[in-house]
Amino acid sequence: MYLTQPLHKALIEAPDKLATVYGGRRHTYREFVSRVARLAAGLRKLGLKEGDRVAILSLNSDRYAEAIYAIFWAGGVINPVNIRWSPAEIIYSLDDCDSSFLIVDDTFSPMVGPLREGSKSLRTVIHAGDKETPADTHSFEALIRDNRETDDALRSNDDLAAVMYTGGTTGKPKGVMLSHTNLFSNGLGSQAVASMPLRSVTLHAAPTFHVAGTGLILQAVARHSTNVIIPMFEPRAVLEAIQNEKVIETFLVPTMLRMVLAHPEFDNYDLSGLQHMMYGASPMDSTLLNRARHAMPKASFLQAYGMTELSPTVTILTKDWHTDEGFRSGKMNSAGRPLPMVEIRIVDAEDKPVPHGTRGEIVARGPVVMQGYWNKPEQTAQALRNGWMHTGDAGYMDEDGFVYVVDRIKDMIVTGGENVYSAEVEEAVLQMPGVAQCAVIGVPDEDWGERVHATVVLQEGTEMSLDDLMAHCRTLIANYKIPRSLDVRDELPLSPAGKLLKYKLREEHWSDRDRKVS
Repeated sequence: MYLTQPLHKALIEAPDKLATVYGGRRHTYREFVSRVARLAAGLRKLGLKEGDRVAILSLNSDRYAEAIYAIFWAGGVINPVNIRWSPAEIIYSLDDCDSSFLIVDDTFSPMVGPLREGSKSLRTVIHAGDKETPADTHSFEALIRDNRETDDALRSNDDLAAVMYTGGTTGKPKGVMLSHTNLFSNGLGSQAVASMPLRSVTLHAAPTFHVAGTGLILQAVARHSTNVIIPMFEPRAVLEAIQNEKVIETFLVPTMLRMVLAHPEFDNYDLSGLQHMMYGASPMDSTLLNRARHAMPKASFLQAYGMTELSPTVTILTKDWHTDEGFRSGKMNSAGRPLPMVEIRIVDAEDKPVPHGTRGEIVARGPVVMQGYWNKPEQTAQALRNGWMHTGDAGYMDEDGFVYVVDRIKDMIVTGGENVYSAEVEEAVLQMPGVAQCAVIGVPDEDWGERVHATVVLQEGTEMSLDDLMAHCRTLIANYKIPRSLDVRDELPLSPAGKLLKYKLREEHWSDRDRKVS
C-alpha cells in the first residue's frame, strides 16, 4: 500500500477530472500530479532524504494538498502542525521529531523568525503563499516552476508516512506515527462501509492539520474526487461552497454543523446537491441531528468514531441508522460498527473481554493501529498493550456489534473537535502565582460539546478572576486549551490516600446525562 498510488491511477483513469478548487485556482488531476512531482524534485534538491520529516504550518489550501503528496512522492514524512498552537508548542513538535523542513503560508510566515530562533532542527523554510517570498525562504511556486518531474519514491506499507501530534497526558504533545498501510487501509475500510461515491465533489472545511482533515484528502483523492478547499471553517464560506461548487459530500464536527445551521441566511442557499454529511470528533446530540436532517433533507448522515492513533476511524454509524427507526431502536446512541479490518473489544481493568452490554475500556486491533508514539517507548507500550490499542474511552458493545461510547477513562476533553489533555492545562494553570492546587475537567457546553473548566485552590490572601486566568494561560498554551470557566474552592475532593477524585467534580456537571462525554 502506497499513498501516492491514486495519483498514478488518476493519470490513466481521470487525467482531465478537476482535482482541486481553491478560490480562483483550479487544477485537473493531470496538472495536480505534475505539480506534485515537480515540487517533490524541488524538495530533493533542497536536501530532502527518504524518511525526513516535513512540517506544514498553513491554513487549508490546494497547496496544502499538493505539499502532502509531494512530500510522500519525494520520500518524506508529513508533520501537519496545529495552527492553533503557541510558538513554544510548535517548536516542541518540530524538534521532537526533528523536522528540518517547514512549509508555511502567508498567514503564518511572520512566525518563521521566532521558530527559526527557537528550533534546533529547522533549517529549510518554503513559502507557500501568494505574497512576496520572505528572505531566507524558498518559493513554493518557484520550486514547481523550475524543476522537472521526478520519479516517485514509492515508499509503502510499513514505511512511516506521518507524524501527527496529539495532546500529551504528561503535559507534552505526542507524535503519533502512522504508516502508509495505516492511512491507506483506513481509507479503504471507511470507503467499504460508507460507500461514498467515486469522482465526487468533496468540500474540505475542517482543518487539514487534523488527522480527519488529512484523511479526508487522502480518501477523496483515492476516489478521484474534486477537492473544493476553503482556508478555514466559516459558516458562510461553507454554504457558498456547497451551493456554488455543487458539493456532494463534506465532513464537519458537530460544533461546525451547529454554526452552519444557525447562520441567519441559511435558508437562502441551495444545498440540494449535498448528498453526504459526515461528522465525527465528538458525538452529535439528537436535537442537533434532527434539526440538521430536516434542514438538509436530501443529505444522508454518517458518524465516524476513532482517534489519531487509529488513523483515525474504527467504527462508522452509517446512513441506514440516521433515521426515525434508528432513534427508536437506540442504535443512534452508538458510534456504529467496526470497519471490516478492525477488531474491537470491551475489556476490564485486567484486559479481559467483558460480556455484551458490560462497560469497560474500548480497545482496537488491526492495520489501522499506529506504529507508536515518536520517541516515547514507555507510552507506546502502555497504549499498545497485548497488541491492542487502548483508546482510553469507556463503553460497551451490544449483541449486534454496535459500540457505545459512554465516558472517557483517560483525562482528555474534546472541545469543538479538539483534543485537550487536562494535565497540559493544569501544568499551565499551576504556573500562575497564587495557585496552590488545580483540577481541569470537561463540562457540558451547548456550543462546543465540552468546554475546559478549571477548579482551583488559591494560596491564602490571593484572589483570581477568570480573565486573569485566561490571560495567564494564553502565554503558555493554545487558545482552545484555555479554561472558559472557573471555580475557586477551599479544597479539592481527595481519596483517603490523597489522590484527586476528579470523578466527583465531573458528577456535579454530568450527573443528569447518560453519556459522560460530548
